[in-house]
Amino acid sequence: MTLAEFRRKLYKRGSSYETTIPMPLLFALDKNKKHNVVFSFDSDANKWFLKFEENEKKSTEERI
Repeated sequence: MTLAEFRRKLYKRGSSYETTIPMPLLFALDKNKKHNVVFSFDSDANKWFLKFEENEKKSTEERI
């Protein structure tokens, strides 16, 4: 049973293609921090998975 389903338009930007990540998927992230989105493909299940990681790079102000 699918609880939620999102469809996003894939659009061309320069020489690549992009899409956006819907806000409901970002509910648990701290919006004051920067994050990376990790896309993983399971070839056995033929499915994509998303994982959000906090960006470990320090801002310029934090490095000083």
